[in-house]
Amino acid sequence: MSGVMKRMGMIFRAKANKALDRAEDPRETLDYSYQKQLELLQKVRRGVADVATSRKRLELQLTQLQRQSAKLEDQGRKALALGREDLAREALTRRSSVQQQVMDLEAQHQTLQGEEEKLTLAAQRLQAKVDAFRTRKETIKATYTAAQAQTRIGEAFSGISEEMGDVGLAIQRAEDKTAQLQARAGAIDELLASGALDDQSGMAKDDITAELDRISAGSDVELELQRMKAELAGGSPQQAIESGQTPQDRPRFDKP
Repeated sequence: MSGVMKRMGMIFRAKANKALDRAEDPRETLDYSYQKQLELLQKVRRGVADVATSRKRLELQLTQLQRQSAKLEDQGRKALALGREDLAREALTRRSSVQQQVMDLEAQHQTLQGEEEKLTLAAQRLQAKVDAFRTRKETIKATYTAAQAQTRIGEAFSGISEEMGDVGLAIQRAEDKTAQLQARAGAIDELLASGALDDQSGMAKDDITAELDRISAGSDVELELQRMKAELAGGSPQQAIESGQTPQDRPRFDKP
């Protein structure tokens, strides 16, 4: 039972593979692959844009923190100038905290900038591959279309294509049917002429009438023959016909 199931599975896969191979169009497959590459390229570009947006946001935060640090430093100087060392110490303490945030953001900025450069380079390389694939795809599609057209033309000339095969069979059937009808018509004519087949239309002649017509036709031939002989002998065709003599029957007189 296991062997039977394996054979059935193999037969099913073979038939399915043949059906898929017949239905598959390489041009459609190439277009689908190109579309998928375009989608991947779009995702990479979107990633580059997201990283660039995050980097820009960090730059804005860095600018604000740097301004705040400069402001706290200025406040510390003014407090120290006024003899308020406690205020100056507080301002410098806050400035130190801000500077720590600045350092952390600068590290994140460098990381994002590196990721952005990597993604930008990857996007450029992927764009180059997609462009090359598009050129190759169009070349393959054009070559496939030309080969397909050439194959169809060759099959049409050789008569091995399905369409031309159907046309050839139709022509053969028409010729066979025509020959059959011609043979049937000839056989019917022969049977009617011999009297073996009755003509139900009432237009056929009986055997006596047919024999009289044959004799009349023979007599007409003899008269025509006499006329032609008289013309060749230089006499009057009508006299030869009325006398019933041919030039050979006339008396001949030799000169002394």
